[in-house]
Amino acid sequence: MAEKGDFLLDCRDKILSNDYYDVITDFPVGMMAEADEELCFANLENLYSIIYFSRQQVLTADSYFFEYRSVPKLYGLMQDGPIEGGFDPNSLIASGIIQVQREPLALTGRGCVVAVIDTGIRYDDPMFLREDGTSRILAIWDQTIQTGLPPDGFQYGSEYTREDIDRALASEDPYGIVPSRDENGHGTAMAGVAAGSRVRGGLSYVGAAPDADIVVVKLKECKQYFRDFYMIPPEVPAFQENDIMLAVQYADGFAETFRRPVVICLGLGTNSGDHTGSSALSRYLELIAVKRSRAVVVGGGNEGNSRHHYQGSLNSISFGNGGVPVEVRVDQGALGFLLELWGSVPDVFTISVRSPGGETIPPLRLGINDSVTYSFVYERTQITVAGVLVEPSSGEELIQLRVQDPTPGIWTFRVEAPAAVQNGIFHLWLPITQFLSAPVYFLESTPYITLTEPAIVMDVISVSAYDAANNSFYIESGRGYSRTGAVRPDFAAPGVNVFTFRGKESGTSMSAAITAGAVAQFMQWAVVDGNNPLVESREIKNYFIRGASRSQGLIYPNREWGYGRLNIVGAFEALIGV
Repeated sequence: MAEKGDFLLDCRDKILSNDYYDVITDFPVGMMAEADEELCFANLENLYSIIYFSRQQVLTADSYFFEYRSVPKLYGLMQDGPIEGGFDPNSLIASGIIQVQREPLALTGRGCVVAVIDTGIRYDDPMFLREDGTSRILAIWDQTIQTGLPPDGFQYGSEYTREDIDRALASEDPYGIVPSRDENGHGTAMAGVAAGSRVRGGLSYVGAAPDADIVVVKLKECKQYFRDFYMIPPEVPAFQENDIMLAVQYADGFAETFRRPVVICLGLGTNSGDHTGSSALSRYLELIAVKRSRAVVVGGGNEGNSRHHYQGSLNSISFGNGGVPVEVRVDQGALGFLLELWGSVPDVFTISVRSPGGETIPPLRLGINDSVTYSFVYERTQITVAGVLVEPSSGEELIQLRVQDPTPGIWTFRVEAPAAVQNGIFHLWLPITQFLSAPVYFLESTPYITLTEPAIVMDVISVSAYDAANNSFYIESGRGYSRTGAVRPDFAAPGVNVFTFRGKESGTSMSAAITAGAVAQFMQWAVVDGNNPLVESREIKNYFIRGASRSQGLIYPNREWGYGRLNIVGAFEALIGV
């Protein structure tokens, strides 16, 4: 036992250390682990592995940079700041949630688990207590605290069970027993909206699934080398893809097929990736979503009005005239940014750069996995260009530019093709707004295909946001479709001025939380009450699509609303043929 504990402590230190790189593989390590007893790793579903390599084992930073599919992406919170306001159940009423909480259906999430993977939870808030003062929280895995024991099968963080939380609540110093806190408040807001208790009989507060059990994962913040590489401001929350994947695995462990369903709710997003759902997290969520008694709900992000997406096309004219110029405005104070170009098969794309001061980087063809760094003569800017003709996860061409210390002004990225084009379509994405230290945006942009990953995944329930007060689309909400034209989102849910413990909040994370609560209600009817014990995400999504509210004059599906507005009453009416 001592040897196992020593290894666990040693592996925990590697997982947390900035001196170790985190790498995701799309295969289990298998014989590699047997050959190296010191290797620290975690397996997921025997399909993925997360390996922690000493940075001394990686020859150069560049060799790590261009292994795109192995490098965890960073995810940010999908929220706008709260404003003052009293409790208003209108968002729940507009979604049909309050109606089905009442008799005869009486669907309150009883017997279901709502798992919120985010910034933690304020477990002592009345929103998460029963009438007798005990907790409705089954467990908290706090990845940031290392003084307790991690969950069984995991190697870092501390797990606190319902018994621990109840003991803390009964003491004079709760946080001396369960020290997990939500300093940000975002996770608490989401958990409250999805599954908050009836406070004062529902007069002061009620969530969508007030009788569901709650599981919480407080994600640890990304390592400093990630923050440095992505040039993310120090105060901005940023979470690693591999930590989220492990959190999903933990939440999935609370499911009991045909008996206790789990609804996983994510209010996180990223602009990294090909926007077709091919990332490691996206594929893992798809695997979880098709399991019986599971559902995954993801918000579509708040990037629809950010001007961070550009879609272009090369044709015979632009090919002969030197390609397509893409202009990016960089404001004063920008630390830097990553720019990703995804090009469609069968064409080959190159990109050249012109700075505001007139210095240029010529177009170049990179090898299978290659990168080159340019330093400007008259400007402090340094740009690393990395490229892969066939990115393994997507099969498409990827060119990634890391622009450090950019000169304020207009930067021109000219997209060209070294040979005649067949398809010619390409897309560029800038980071999500929160990851930029100053405004950086395309002068000519498109608001479409701005859903953040992993809302592109086909078998998860993907939602955009609208204002339930007037049925208007939330202008900041991400819009579909996917880059390949797959219909995403599935539908819109209320996401404007949704009441939380902090006041009224807006964003697709609120839409995801409301939808997760509605899914827990449906799961109670289907699994707990025995009406459809085999149900999973894909089926629930289509029940909800059939019951969605639709407005005259709009054609469905569409890029903003998907198939309409969330209406769980409509889903049950569709079931009985009304």
